Amino acid sequence: MRILLTAAQMRAADSYTIDALGISSEELMRRAGKAIADEVAREAKPGAAILVVCGTGNNGGDGYVCARELLSRGLNVAVYAIEGRLSADCQREKGRYGGPYALEIAGDIIVDCIFGTGLAREVTGNFADMIDKINASGAYVVSADIPSGLSSDSGLAHGTAVRADLTVCIAQLKQGFMLSDGLDCCGRIVLKDIGISPAGGGFATVYDDEDIAALFPARPRNSHKGTFGTATLVCGSPQYVGAAVMAVSSALKSGCGYVKAVCPQGAKAAIVQNCPQAIFCERCDLSSQAIAIGMGCGISRALYEEIGGLLKNYAGTLIVDADGLNSLAEFGVSLLKEKKCSVVITPHVKEFSRLTGKTVADILADPVGAAQEFAREYGVTVLLKGAGSVIADGVSTVINVRGSSAQAKAGSGDMLAGFMCGTIARGLEPLAGAACAAYVMGAAASLAAEELTDYCVTAADVLENIPRAVKNIAACGE
Repeated sequence: MRILLTAAQMRAADSYTIDALGISSEELMRRAGKAIADEVAREAKPGAAILVVCGTGNNGGDGYVCARELLSRGLNVAVYAIEGRLSADCQREKGRYGGPYALEIAGDIIVDCIFGTGLAREVTGNFADMIDKINASGAYVVSADIPSGLSSDSGLAHGTAVRADLTVCIAQLKQGFMLSDGLDCCGRIVLKDIGISPAGGGFATVYDDEDIAALFPARPRNSHKGTFGTATLVCGSPQYVGAAVMAVSSALKSGCGYVKAVCPQGAKAAIVQNCPQAIFCERCDLSSQAIAIGMGCGISRALYEEIGGLLKNYAGTLIVDADGLNSLAEFGVSLLKEKKCSVVITPHVKEFSRLTGKTVADILADPVGAAQEFAREYGVTVLLKGAGSVIADGVSTVINVRGSSAQAKAGSGDMLAGFMCGTIARGLEPLAGAACAAYVMGAAASLAAEELTDYCVTAADVLENIPRAVKNIAACGE
């Protein structure tokens, strides 16, 4: 598990390290510049022309240290210096540089040291032109700490952002790396420890295989179907039969003991053909450990009222997905405030916009804050789906980045809800169950894409790769 810092948390960590631990900003800049230089030198072929583009703030100061360090190693380096009012640390390191300067943005390797984590404004004018030139240069691009122009909090590009081949991240990963444009801008990320210590808490986290492996413990031989729980899925409609099939199919691969389906007759026939292990019910089995509702059901007052009944009478974990969410948005989301059960909601950004009344742009500008705010207000766990999915319960935040664009296909959400229902049914708490399901489905999609490409993968291909994904992940815990 790795922690992710916002810009404010990074500033607090810097201040704590300088003020409480007694490591000067000058020494931290020296360490940062050297760490960046180490990675640049590792990438440089003999005789490669290296250009370090230095801004006017402390990120630029890191760049001057990096350039000086590369120069001392005999590498072919020059600095493109951005004019303006320099920070004190940047001014000091520029004075120490003493090497050649360049007038054009060109080179075999370009080191981006224009903006740091504190950027909170739109990139325009000459700065935008410089970033565009870096992106169009054809060079191998290394970003110092963060790609310039990228929000370290939301992962959105501030108008434009450097698209790096390598990001040399200093101290701690930045939250924006795992969200929105961050996943496309950062390239390969190398984390460098220079002695900065995070202060306080409240950090978002990102899971790795080892963390998810812990959620797949060895199963006892002395067990039976009831040992691993029951998942009930309310799913399907005449128009969306496939949604029911995909949801039930993925639930059957989650490890729970029973999967029950409440669905219309047309969906039942399709499920029987594809999933003969499923059990059919006329109404929800309230003894189930988890119930998922909404996948392919269609928006209706009847669905809304069924959700309301479950909220009042069910004591397990209720997962509200797809048309369940749309029905809440249509007829009143306040229904979520009066409940007996734990609740997980699984919206994509447009569904979340309808639920919250916030614009899509406002949500994308602060997805973690939006998810946490809703989670606290309604007492639910939110899985806000995206390239980086935010999972929040009002206290903790997990960002899942395992997956690929192969999941941007019909059926992916239905499978996620089904697998999550089965995963929670077998004993996981809502936050862990949501994070586990998102991670496994992403891993299965990546495996399918390796063979079939992101373009050609279908939801059925992802479904087939769930067992292999679980096997690979679980092996990391052995």
